[in-house]
Amino acid sequence: MSGHFAHPRQVGLPAPKEGTMVTLGALVPEQGDPGAAANGDQASKLKLQTPQELYELWERQHWRSQEIDFSQDKQDFANLSDEAKDSLVWVLSTFFIGEERVTTQFSGLVMAYEDEHEESFLATQQVDEARHMQFFDRFYREVIGIDDPDFEGRLSRVREELNEAFGKLFDEALVDAGKRLIADPSDRGAKIDFITTYHMVIEGALALTGQYFVTRFMEENEIFPGFVEGFEHVARDEHRHVAYGTWYLQQTAGEDDALAERMQQKLQELLPVAAGVLVPPGQDPTGEWEILGYPSSEITEFGFKSLSRRLKAIGVPLRAPQPAAA
Repeated sequence: MSGHFAHPRQVGLPAPKEGTMVTLGALVPEQGDPGAAANGDQASKLKLQTPQELYELWERQHWRSQEIDFSQDKQDFANLSDEAKDSLVWVLSTFFIGEERVTTQFSGLVMAYEDEHEESFLATQQVDEARHMQFFDRFYREVIGIDDPDFEGRLSRVREELNEAFGKLFDEALVDAGKRLIADPSDRGAKIDFITTYHMVIEGALALTGQYFVTRFMEENEIFPGFVEGFEHVARDEHRHVAYGTWYLQQTAGEDDALAERMQQKLQELLPVAAGVLVPPGQDPTGEWEILGYPSSEITEFGFKSLSRRLKAIGVPLRAPQPAAA
């Protein structure tokens, strides 16, 4: 499915209803992610959960991607105009391919565990990412109708929707970080790079921000109830993952100036790339753009505040950009 990106509210989707509440926030407080805290002070006082505590939380929060009911979602998708379908498919493509990328690149971090509790939790995260990929694959097959007989064929069709920034972040930065960990799982600097790339930038700054606005849009318009149900489970899982990344960086970069510097450099390198992933086709990345009717200024502010709260809990501030040399 391709074509000119069109604003969904202009091509067959209703405007958001006044007073509609997004339920996503009700699912995440116990995950221990400082990014979901009300403010920076609350984030800095939050007791971060250990890998063992996060593993026990995972045991209590199982869900089944194959049991989500997409019957109403099929009707909702059929009722959209072609342009609205293109718009929605583009937004969701970043998540589908993103889940495939992180699932296949996670093994290096599992190999880099430092005790049995961390090993147990990291194994659960890899299972979670595979489940998220299964959820998106089902939605694309059963609702959107991308029915290539093999999984790789479906991925190839969806990947056509993505932009250059996505490739730089997921196919280059993430893959490179994973390869360095596989080459030497004991390299703590490489582990800092991977967790900063994966948990802080990809999951924390990018995925959870996008999930919030996609869920908000669907709930405000009372469409895609099956997808919203599954996506809320995905977001809950990812808040738990980010809680681990925040804990690990607090224990390492938060206590070591050299590791803190490494973490800051990686953030400074990748955050501008991550911002470009969300820019829809046909919209100017240097100007104001929209996703599903939400302005880039609101989207960027949400992501920045969440990241800032995590960094406050870690104890490593975001370094100010350095002026270009004359």
